[in-house]
Amino acid sequence: MDLRIFTEPQQGASYDTLLSVAKATEELGFDAFFRSDHYLRMGDADGLPGPSDAWITLAGLARETKRIRLGTLMTAATFRLPGVLAIQVAQVDQMSGGRVELGLGAGWYADEHAAYGIPFPKEKFARLEEQLAIVTGLWETPLGETFDFKGTHYTVENSPALPKPAQAKVPVLIGGHGARRTPRLAARYADEFNLPFGSLEDTASQFARVREAAEEQGRGKDEIVYSNALVVCVGKDDAEVARRAAAIGREVDELKANGLAGSPAEVVDTIGRYAELGATRFYLQILDLSDLGHLELIASGVQSQLG
Repeated sequence: MDLRIFTEPQQGASYDTLLSVAKATEELGFDAFFRSDHYLRMGDADGLPGPSDAWITLAGLARETKRIRLGTLMTAATFRLPGVLAIQVAQVDQMSGGRVELGLGAGWYADEHAAYGIPFPKEKFARLEEQLAIVTGLWETPLGETFDFKGTHYTVENSPALPKPAQAKVPVLIGGHGARRTPRLAARYADEFNLPFGSLEDTASQFARVREAAEEQGRGKDEIVYSNALVVCVGKDDAEVARRAAAIGREVDELKANGLAGSPAEVVDTIGRYAELGATRFYLQILDLSDLGHLELIASGVQSQLG
């Protein structure tokens, strides 16, 4: 069972804060540090000191960590041209010694596009599909050969398909709740399927759809990793759980219903119920990045029980 730390820096975090969390992630034995890829805060957060770019952040962390995996949940396809994204991810993978994973989604948050002058096309899913074909195609092209692609939205001609990542294959993550196109896309391109903030019922149905689509693509049942992203709020007692919930502006009962909340034993039990549905990896959404004691408790009280 892999536990990964997942951060939302658009809500307010400097690079130094993210570095502290990433180093704690590594020192405490977690598997990976992931971050969102957004340029505008959500809700009531002040968002200070302002947005940071996911791949610039990961490039810095690649040089300041040694073991943990690094990646995005999810990079928005609207933010970058596919050829540029392939170069960026390959370079960060080289900088990390082969520890990068690419989560790629269609993009959905219209306000952040308007706030920073980023085009927000009506047809996003078809663009995502072409981006996946181009990014993976560039990486898979043998050295000395060229890559071409002609789609509705993007055309690539006579590309040298460089640079190459350090890994033979950078893991690609695809996720979401879509009932038809998302499973099909995951079956074709994903090394991992992630369901963000879904209930046990949602998880069961969506994992089943992806498995069915993967079988139709001729993929084995173990070729795709299944994971959940869930907000986490753990305390050694009820008072500590309540304090941590208040710090992120959430109610304890709501967190227990929709995330991983409560005592370490309660959280281990909830993880077990998701694991029964096939989840082998969890992205623990940490919303209070100043509370490194929270990570320490999760490591000692939850991770230690999961082996």
